Amino acid sequence: MAYLKPKYITFDCYGTLINFEMAPVARQVYADRVPAGPAMEAFCSDFSAYRLDGVLGPWRPYGDVVAEALQRACKRNGVDYRDSDGPAHYNAIPSWMPHPDVVEPLKKIAPEIPLVILSNSEIDLIPFSVEKLEAPFYAAYTAEEAQSYKPRMKGFEMMFDKLGCGPQDVLHVSSSFRYDLMTAYDLGIKMKAFVNRGHEPLNAYYEVNEIPDIGGLPGLVGL
Repeated sequence: MAYLKPKYITFDCYGTLINFEMAPVARQVYADRVPAGPAMEAFCSDFSAYRLDGVLGPWRPYGDVVAEALQRACKRNGVDYRDSDGPAHYNAIPSWMPHPDVVEPLKKIAPEIPLVILSNSEIDLIPFSVEKLEAPFYAAYTAEEAQSYKPRMKGFEMMFDKLGCGPQDVLHVSSSFRYDLMTAYDLGIKMKAFVNRGHEPLNAYYEVNEIPDIGGLPGLVGL
């Protein structure tokens, strides 16, 4: 196979590298208000959809995005919202750990190709996750710095400016088409890897290299 030869490998963080646990937190927080089973899964699905909708406008703190998404999910499902619900979800983020397939492949790649994060996170929040990844990262950029969340393009454009490179120079890695890979395609990023973690289906239209986990990434770049 022809190996990809990027100047940088850029990553989505939560969901792709860090196990994104908003739904498990919601199942705990709302256990006394939403029955387990189909009702809880519908609530978590609505919560996810409203988070995506909430990042499509002007930037605001992610805690506000989470709280509003919960309020909308509660309204849709006839559930009481409590002021403590939003902080309970947001404050859990620093404790989330990497997927078990992540750390060793990153350590293998980092000495050869600079690793970069572009995350819908905040400046004071992202270091908790980067530390848990153990591998040395060249940079970690956040939506707060860009004043714009993915899937909007501004964060990617900020990243290119800070790295002094263009779409042709990066391999972008994500487990989400909706947040990352569709935008990467529209921006002309030719090297893309879809980490198929099962929360979104493969869409071949967007010309991605599918890998089951981060363990498949070294092979894409010949390491």
